[in-house]
Amino acid sequence: MTLTENTLTVKNLDWFYREMKPENEHHSNPVLLLHGLPSHSYTWRKIMPDLAKNGFYSMAPDWIGSGFSAKPDKRDFSYTTDSYVTALQGFIEALEVESVSLILQGFLGHLGIQYAFTHPEKIHRLIILNTPLAPTDKLPAKMKQWGFPLLGDMLTQDPLLVDRTLEGGSGFVISDQDLAIYRKPYLKSSSVGRALGTTIKRLQLGNTLTDWQQKWSTWEKPTLIVWGVADPWLSIDEAEKLAKTYSNIELETLVAGKHYPQEHWFEEITPLIVNFLRRQTL
Repeated sequence: MTLTENTLTVKNLDWFYREMKPENEHHSNPVLLLHGLPSHSYTWRKIMPDLAKNGFYSMAPDWIGSGFSAKPDKRDFSYTTDSYVTALQGFIEALEVESVSLILQGFLGHLGIQYAFTHPEKIHRLIILNTPLAPTDKLPAKMKQWGFPLLGDMLTQDPLLVDRTLEGGSGFVISDQDLAIYRKPYLKSSSVGRALGTTIKRLQLGNTLTDWQQKWSTWEKPTLIVWGVADPWLSIDEAEKLAKTYSNIELETLVAGKHYPQEHWFEEITPLIVNFLRRQTL
């Protein structure tokens, strides 16, 4: 089994994605993994092989504007919640699958939940890792700065913002080899920095999260939340509230995990994901 890299063009937007096919696929619903900021699909490199070993076919795209996917000018792609959700809709439709099991993490990854709420028929199972959930959740100060005039323009052109943010959020050292891959899009073109700055300016996080409060009450798909309790940017409170309120939502905790738990706690996370998907599909 090999983690491969591919590109899919949907409505003039090139989506770069990583995929891993199992030797023996046992499940009809592929797993789609969505990254947060300022990461890209490489963040799932440790999760996808274990999914494949357990018979799950998985794909991890780079969001438009991130990683190695297209980075259109803001005149051609508005970098708003609606534009991202519409683009994701097109990507999933292009896969020509009945439904997907969606795994997501972080700021921007949260738009996978917005997609799920608007297209529940396309979601088989939903798995959430350290993602903003509460109306009070806000971008970390360092991310807010990326949207500031002038200052943001400078910060988002610095490839080392990836190192500082990923290591700061995860709380642990990431190898130089891995960081070099994360930095690569920033070294290839200034467009990724411009896209990041525009995304921060237009994210409207509070509006989206406030809108979710009523939508959870009608959400019926089995949902697993895996939470790094030591996250420096997001509280576990809303995840605990959701799990206590709704019978279809489960919560598993990683006491020492932080904002990007898939980077360092994959050995603990993957069995939780596999058991959840397998149990629900039997």
